[in-house]
Amino acid sequence: MNVKVKICGITNLEDALKAAQYGADALGFVFYKGSPRYIDPLKASEIIRALPPFISAVGVFVNEDPLEVLRISTLTGIDAIQLHGDERPESIVYPKKIIKALRVRELSDLEPLKDYLASSQPIHAFLLDTYTPEAYGGTGQIFNWDIASEAKKFGRIILAGGLNPDNIEKAIRWVHPYGVDVSGGVEKEKGIKDHKKLKAFIEIAKSVKII
Repeated sequence: MNVKVKICGITNLEDALKAAQYGADALGFVFYKGSPRYIDPLKASEIIRALPPFISAVGVFVNEDPLEVLRISTLTGIDAIQLHGDERPESIVYPKKIIKALRVRELSDLEPLKDYLASSQPIHAFLLDTYTPEAYGGTGQIFNWDIASEAKKFGRIILAGGLNPDNIEKAIRWVHPYGVDVSGGVEKEKGIKDHKKLKAFIEIAKSVKII
């Protein structure tokens, strides 16, 4: 099995099409205005309409009002919702596939996963990112991958946090995740992808076989 690859922080059509051309499975669009990779929903909708078939579009939200999440989801046509804030299980009620992101620094940070699994809303995957007090993601820092390996008992795991072309093979072989997520590790500046890094990351990730 090949790992799924999500390229996050897409802000322009050129980067989106290159990621699709190189073999990305999903593209992430950040609708959190506090992020340097924020994209206006109208612009995101234009990019998503131009994507080739079989590429999933994921909307990333941080502590957003549920009605606004639904509005943006309808406007843009995203396929999945990634909740990257402090959303409680009981507040997650959406007619889309759900990725719940958690920021981790130690094994005990996995405890909330049990609550999400017990909720009425199916969680289709958990994305694990590096905890930092000042940001909800995209920090370029890695965390202890043993924690991600342990988290697989809760379901599908998407590994994020500090991934780049130099460490992605090691990360996949270490964790055997369902998917990997990268943003800053393939950028030349925040919100703008470096196409050589982008191509290398996807090719390396896709070359690693998970048994």
